[in-house]
Amino acid sequence: MRRSVGLGLAATVAFGSAALAASGPIDPGQMSATVKVLASDAFGGRAPGTPGEARTVDYLIKRFKAMGLQPGGENGGWTQAVPLVRTQVGAPSTLSFHDAKGAVALRQGEEISIATVRPVDRVRIKDAPLVFVGYGVHAPERGWDDFKGVDLHGKIAVFLVNDPDFEAQPGEPVAGKFGGKAMTYYGRWTYKYEEAARRGAVGALIVHDAPGAGYGWSTVVAPGGEAYDIVRPAGAVQPVLLQGWLRGDAAQDLFRRTGLDLAALRVKARRADFHPVALGGLRFDADVPVTATHVQSHNVLAKLVGTAHPDETVMFAAHWDAFGIGKPDATGDRIRRGANDDGLGIAGVLEIARAFTHAPKPQRTLVFAAWTAEERGLLGSETYATRPIYPLAKTAGNLTMDILETAGPSHDVVLIGAGQDSLEGDLARVAAGQGRKVTPDSHPEKGLFYRADHFSVAKRGVPTVLLMAIGGGPDLVAGGRAAGDKWVNDYTAKCYHQPCDAWSAAWDLRGAAQDVELLYDTGSMLANSRRWPTWNAGSEFKALRDQTAAERK
Repeated sequence: MRRSVGLGLAATVAFGSAALAASGPIDPGQMSATVKVLASDAFGGRAPGTPGEARTVDYLIKRFKAMGLQPGGENGGWTQAVPLVRTQVGAPSTLSFHDAKGAVALRQGEEISIATVRPVDRVRIKDAPLVFVGYGVHAPERGWDDFKGVDLHGKIAVFLVNDPDFEAQPGEPVAGKFGGKAMTYYGRWTYKYEEAARRGAVGALIVHDAPGAGYGWSTVVAPGGEAYDIVRPAGAVQPVLLQGWLRGDAAQDLFRRTGLDLAALRVKARRADFHPVALGGLRFDADVPVTATHVQSHNVLAKLVGTAHPDETVMFAAHWDAFGIGKPDATGDRIRRGANDDGLGIAGVLEIARAFTHAPKPQRTLVFAAWTAEERGLLGSETYATRPIYPLAKTAGNLTMDILETAGPSHDVVLIGAGQDSLEGDLARVAAGQGRKVTPDSHPEKGLFYRADHFSVAKRGVPTVLLMAIGGGPDLVAGGRAAGDKWVNDYTAKCYHQPCDAWSAAWDLRGAAQDVELLYDTGSMLANSRRWPTWNAGSEFKALRDQTAAERK
């Protein structure tokens, strides 16, 4: 879609590369230049609480100031404080199950992978009973409750990963009830830990299987037993003391020890009449040292105040953090720069902000957010969602970028979590104006919709759009879907979260600029309307949004 407003942007950057030609309001050359800075060695991988954070925050504030935007953070400033807790479990002195037959010791990182996000110096659990809660889903809108009132206080809740219908066979009543192969929020490990905490469990263990989790065992083993969390206010529900994963075969052995058949219980857990099952006389023991430190980090926020409805907002967002300094790769490089993940998303937010400053001011207020600690568990956006600077009930929509493709123009844009809300229709109409279409992500079972920063506000009811190129290969102009799939596979296999996620002069960002322009146009239409996007019927977030409907009248 093109607007009649002339933005006066240069057709190309100074060096004139066709791969950096600006065909609309979003300039791929500017995006490339931004990433080249953010992914440089001087920024040290942009880890929260490091000198790289200070450089990043200073850089972003200077960029927003230069555009003439206003501070959008706390107390009239540019930032929002994000206090974090960093924990690291040490070598356990005790980590085992026991019953009348004796004890079964567990090897951390082998049969079990545990962590804690509690700021404690030691995890001590003695003789805790275990209760198998199936998939651990409480979904009133779907008529589903796995808990049936079971008391989990002082107990270890044992969950299956994913949703009750993930393994459903044709004809089973549950088939399709939770989206089939497409993961819902109830299938995410984060939801299961949160639900265990809400119900008073002392710990939560998830039985790992690669198809259901979407990744192998090595992915769930936290490097060095490290974990992060936000600092939770007094009176808030605190996380479980111990959380983690049981390797699939180890879980089968333990269930068998109590006379239970895990495979049969999987089938029973796919029924709405499933009831939690106590694991006989089996008990869990843990005595694990913990090192807990506090890290002070920051979100960066800017705003462009609306002319007619300044109390209503449209938000554009990405995360500024990456993984900092890590182990050397084969070349000896230790800096995990996050050039694409998510330096390129930040470049997109800055380009959208720049384009809006060259256009007539919108009716609603625009908020441009650069989140911290996404790579530590969406913690910067989660802090914002628990302490929103702009009321979530009057946030019309959140448009987020997290990894954009660098392989040139495409015939489509890959949308993560298709089928959630009415913003998708807006995006499709804008894409049609570009001569493109919207393609749903090809691996919805991986639950990518629940693994990016937009989700922190989505689960509080704010309608969202997420663009994440690794949800499936785009249909590239040069090479089609096969070339797009190759780009995704090469990036995820070789560079995702690795030092080689670095800026490259060989990038062709014309396709990324097209995608950013989609969000610019979609957000512009929303910011100059009286519409309030809605969640689709059946979405797990519709009821939350409906509860605040009176605030939007």
